Amino acid sequence: MNAEPNMTLDVDECWDCLRSTTIGCLAVVVGEGADLHPDIFPVNYAIEHSSVVFRSGGGTKIEAIHDHPQVAFEVDGYDPETGNAWSVVLKGHAKPIIRTDELLDTISLDVTPWQAGKKNQFVRIIAEEVTGRRFPVADSTSWDTPLSGTGRAPRE
Repeated sequence: MNAEPNMTLDVDECWDCLRSTTIGCLAVVVGEGADLHPDIFPVNYAIEHSSVVFRSGGGTKIEAIHDHPQVAFEVDGYDPETGNAWSVVLKGHAKPIIRTDELLDTISLDVTPWQAGKKNQFVRIIAEEVTGRRFPVADSTSWDTPLSGTGRAPRE
């Protein structure tokens, strides 16, 4: 393995990583007042220009975006040939796609959700900040301790 040292990715490399896969995690803010808290959802997505597009049914994600459109989106990957992993975080403004011309452009994107059900709402995350890094994955033996591999008593 030719693992590189920790490396900050430039914006173009971040977008290349985002284009290399189709599953990411959407972080939104849900709730109101004292019950305000973050929540995270896996979504299938596609890249269109400098934005992330995904498809969803109504519910928590869509309500959260309506109430708090500032979101974060994370995608991670691993290259077994080099032993390197990468992580990209996009922060931006999410908005439902509702104009007919935008919907017609978006419908051709491959954003087929894994979960069955009515997924008739499209959302675009307009990137305001994109950051990422690539790093070597540590050999699991580097975390070994004198107690590694010892048996444990069963829980009662």
